Formats: sequence, C-alpha cells, structure tokens
Amino acid sequence: MEFKISREFLSEIEQLISENKSQELLLLLEDIHFADIAEIMEELDDYGAGYIFNTLDSEKTAEILLELDEEVREKILRNLSPKEIAEELDELSTDDAADIIAELPQHKKEQVISELEDVEHAKDIVDLLRYDEDSAGGLMGKELVKVNENWNVLTCVKEMRAQAENVSRVHSIYVVDDEDRLKGRLSLKDLLTTSTKTHISEVYIKKVDYVKVDTKDVEVARIMQKYDLEAIPVVDELGRLVGRITIDDIIDVIKEEADKDYQLAAGISQDVEADDSILELTKARLPWLVLALFGGFISVHVLGIFEPVMKFHPELFFFTPLIAAMAGNVGVQSSAIIVQGLANNTIIGPVVERLLKELSLSLLNGVILSIILLAGSYFLLGYEIHVGYTVSIALLSVIIMASLIGTFIPIILNKYGVDPALATGPFITTSNDILGILTYFTIAKIILGI
Repeated sequence: MEFKISREFLSEIEQLISENKSQELLLLLEDIHFADIAEIMEELDDYGAGYIFNTLDSEKTAEILLELDEEVREKILRNLSPKEIAEELDELSTDDAADIIAELPQHKKEQVISELEDVEHAKDIVDLLRYDEDSAGGLMGKELVKVNENWNVLTCVKEMRAQAENVSRVHSIYVVDDEDRLKGRLSLKDLLTTSTKTHISEVYIKKVDYVKVDTKDVEVARIMQKYDLEAIPVVDELGRLVGRITIDDIIDVIKEEADKDYQLAAGISQDVEADDSILELTKARLPWLVLALFGGFISVHVLGIFEPVMKFHPELFFFTPLIAAMAGNVGVQSSAIIVQGLANNTIIGPVVERLLKELSLSLLNGVILSIILLAGSYFLLGYEIHVGYTVSIALLSVIIMASLIGTFIPIILNKYGVDPALATGPFITTSNDILGILTYFTIAKIILGI
C-alpha cells in the first residue's frame, strides 16, 4: 500500500531532528521505502533533509538520491566531498551513477570518478558519459548477462553465475560472438532443459529486438512499448553489445515526454514545475500569452471590419463567443488526436486521405451541431429564422475549417521536425478564433446581403 506523508508524521521527524535523536529517527524510517523517504526530505528544510541523508547508510541513501527532486539533490551533493559522493555511486548501477555525475560541475566530476573504488565500474560510467542524455547510449546501463555462442551449456551457467552478481535483475540472457557482436538471446527454459555439453549456438533464439547507441530515447520508448519489452539490448556502430535499457528508465522517458507535451499544449514553452521561481514560470508562460494577446488584437480588428454587419443585425454579435469557442474546441480535438497518433506512430497513409477522413467527420458533427443551433436560436432565443440559418451555416463552415487546420498543422510541424504538441496549445486556438470570426461574419455578410 502506498505510504502517505501526514503532517503529524512530519512533525515527529522534525522533532527528532531538532533533538538530535538519530537512532530513534533510524527506527522510524527503517521500513519506509527510499522513494517515500525522498518525498519526506523534500518536505523538510535543507538542514532536515541533510540530517536524514547523513543518518542513513549509503546503501539506502544512494537510492534516495535518484528519487530526489533535482534541486534538493543538488543541495545534498554540494555538501558532500568527492569521496562521499563516490561511495554513494558505488552502490548504484552504471546508468544511474552516470546520471548523477552528469549533474556535477566539471571539476567535481573528475574528482568523484577518481575516488571510485571499482575501476571497472568507473570505466563503464566514463563510457556512458560520452553519450547524449536523450539517446539510447545515455539511457543504457552496462550491467547485463551475456554468453558466447561457442560455449557449451555448462560453461554458460558458470559464467552467468559470475555475471549475475553485478546485475540486480536478469531480464534477458544475450548471446554474442567472439567479437562481442549481438547474435540473439537465450531462453532460460532452453538452458535448463538442454544437455550440458550442447553448444549455445544450437539453442539460442536468433530473433532479438535491439537499438543502436544513437537511437533517440522517445524511439526506444516506442519500441519497448510496442513489443512489451522489459529490457532491450543496445549495440554500437559495429553491432557489438554495449549495454541494455530497462523498463524503469523508459517509464521516466515516457513521463518526461508526456509532461513536456502537456506543457506545450497549455502554452508553456519551457520545462518548469510548480515550485520553480516566479521568474522561471513567467519566462515559460509569457511568450504564448503575448501571442494570444496579439491574436486578440487581430480578432478585435476583424470585428471592426464587420461593424456595418453588426449595425444592421446586432444580434449576430451575441453569437461571436459561441463561434470562436467552437472553432477553438474543434481545432484542439482534431489536433490532439493527430498528435497522439504521431506520438504512437499510428498515423499511416497519405495526408490527403487523413484530411478526407477528418472532413467527413467534421461534416457529420457540423450538421448535427448546426441543426441544434438553428432550433435553439429560433425556438429558445426567439431570433428570426434567417438569422438562425446564417449562424448555423457559419458554424458548419467553421467546424470544417477548424477540423482541417487541427489535422493539417500537426502533420506539417512533425514533418519539419517541430514538436506537433505545439499545435494543441494557444497556437491552434488563437488561429482558429481569428479565422472562425472572419468566416462567421463573411458568411453573414453574404447571406444577409449587407
């Protein structure tokens, strides 16, 4: 069951810290998961967080470091010597250790690496640091179990036992040749049911999904999600097995990508969190708000152009928010579906075919909504029938236009390497508001003959 942090529990911890009762604090935190301890530390002040970290042993604090908010982790690491940081990293897998070292200042990185006791561990970390953090190489860990295709089953089992000591969880057994090139994977069932003298080359499975070191992290996430993989091997340019990526790393990638898309859709141009400074939040939000403001100026100008229309039929003005809102909503719906399809790689076929499908859908929705609007404007609001016809036809036209724009723009943005999630935010709503109002009054002017 998930652990919940109560105010009373925090108060108890704060009291133990203030009274310097480290043993009592250890007993209180003994059975609490490291992820929950990280949350507790984030609720405390810097002194309290540091006190808990210094009280616990490195086996637990190493895992806590990974769960801490980046800002809190930076403060903790700032107060640790290079040797103390190295002791924490010795407890972590290579990929997690590399992630923490990457956050350190350059001079401290070198000092920490030199303090690592396990030379092979240090070499693996240094190797991982040379890859981009958003690539498969930046995600992978060096810990894995691999066997040579020329070994027999008995030799294979002996080697696996030795390798498994450094691997927290064995997801797969990979098969390589003498040059360390990935050849396939080995089924544990086949290994257990085969004669000890049989060569691995006779029983291993040649089909294996893999990624290259320069594959983008979002592509790795897509592949693992598609094939329901718990881990995937990583090969270099020569096809040599250099690491593996596990599902826990991919969950982080999916979450970060979802957070980024959600913020883009909301008109936030930078990666920010609720507890960031006012200046950082303002810098992230203001650009799109300025865009929306200029869009509003254009909408006002469009309304000014059609002032003669509203002079003769002032009732048209009262439908303006409805038209603008429908244009924005329909556009966001269409773009959201396309963006989701692009993210999941389910958008197939030519663009024209996709636009025709969206046209049919918007036509059906538009006809239904227009009939409802016509009936509502005549029977409920009491407007003249020709006004109802005008507004209904305009609504149908606006829905079709907004649907096509919401479909077309994300596809074009994606084609030119721009995140299509941008199309679900203020960009699409503002443009559709302007075009919706323009379309509405243009149709009104034509039908009403003004």
